[in-house]
Amino acid sequence: MSELKDKLVLVVDDEPRMVSFMRMNLELEGMRVATASNGREAIDQVRETMPDIILLDIMMPVLDGFEALRRLRQFTQVPVIVLTAKDEEEDRIRGLELGADDYVGKPFSHRELVSRIRAVLRRHYATPPVPQTLVQVDERLSIDFARREVLVEGERVNLRPTEYRLLYHLVQHAGYVQTHEMLLSKVWGPEYRDENHYLRLYITYLRQKLEKDPANPRYILTERGVGYRFVAFDGAPEKATG
Repeated sequence: MSELKDKLVLVVDDEPRMVSFMRMNLELEGMRVATASNGREAIDQVRETMPDIILLDIMMPVLDGFEALRRLRQFTQVPVIVLTAKDEEEDRIRGLELGADDYVGKPFSHRELVSRIRAVLRRHYATPPVPQTLVQVDERLSIDFARREVLVEGERVNLRPTEYRLLYHLVQHAGYVQTHEMLLSKVWGPEYRDENHYLRLYITYLRQKLEKDPANPRYILTERGVGYRFVAFDGAPEKATG
């Protein structure tokens, strides 16, 4: 049985043929499909139906995908895959910066779309194992993996699910370099092992939220050309295997 069975996907696109294409292929996977033809309808649909995932086109009338995504992130963390033109790298980066979980370039195949949906749902809803509950990095930063809580100078910091998973893998290997490929495979999935721009973007997000001076980080260190290393600290988890 498909892990996508009965998941509700909201397809947001103003091109009827594209909507029909996605509906047909997603329903073949056992998914339920709701639709919207612009960003404003999408926001209303999310409030009413609470979908498991959103496929969001960028170029739409009334309210475009970027503005819809910005408004969605004010009240929900439901995973979003933005649909962009193949050669519009700026749109992809902007979508990720606004809180999208992934992107798919048009035109795309049924196989590519379903693969991306599976990967996003897997990492969004999966809970990593918790070998150690409370991690006190120093007097400024503490992490409670059981509660999924990060405190900086006593104040709780809100992390997106992907940011949390990335931090988890870095901290569990504190003091050891994690290569780009290792982090991408563990956090995003093996099909993302060459997508280094995802990793750079989310490392930037974590540094902005955790570091006192993101330009001169003390927690998440760059090993140029190799990967990243979380600084070693007293009481750090033992090096994980596998």
